[in-house]
Amino acid sequence: MKELKKPNYKRIYNDLLSEKYPEKKEKCVQILSKKYLSFVDIMKLNDLIFGNSNEDFNHKHRSYDRKTIFEILQYQKINNLNNTQLASHFKMSRNTITKWKKIFINQS
Repeated sequence: MKELKKPNYKRIYNDLLSEKYPEKKEKCVQILSKKYLSFVDIMKLNDLIFGNSNEDFNHKHRSYDRKTIFEILQYQKINNLNNTQLASHFKMSRNTITKWKKIFINQS
């Protein structure tokens, strides 16, 4: 079976910062210095570079791997958020959150 390759987000964001937003590079250095960029890191980078009202980031076509889903659900637990608050924070459907919880947490 062919293994799917993930985009190299570190390289993408470094190039983007170097070419279009060099003034914002200093804000992003700490996140970009990590060995692995998580979904939350990518969301933070988008907010730092484009601001909270970024319309270029298309939310309809996102995909989430198992690690990212658990990271999002852990974020909910740590911050004591309900499904609606979590969905709003990550700009996704609360039905998606509910579905993930049914699949990954309530497997009994």
